[in-house]
Amino acid sequence: MDATDFPHDLVQTQAAWNATYDALTAPRPRNTAALRRRLLRLSVRLWWHPYWETVSSVPAARSELRHLARAHGAVRAA
Repeated sequence: MDATDFPHDLVQTQAAWNATYDALTAPRPRNTAALRRRLLRLSVRLWWHPYWETVSSVPAARSELRHLARAHGAVRAA
């Protein structure tokens, strides 16, 4: 699967999900209720995105999206 196949908004949502999850798992996070609500909203957006109706192997595509978003996050942090 080519990384350019993913819609930009889907990659952005996954990156936001990753950042929120990381903030929630940090030692002694602040505003845990707000972080949990955000994580739930982002999860719903990811799960029901129309893109998933266009791919033949949704589990593989979801995995690829997670790896792509992590890689982009690592590049931005560097």
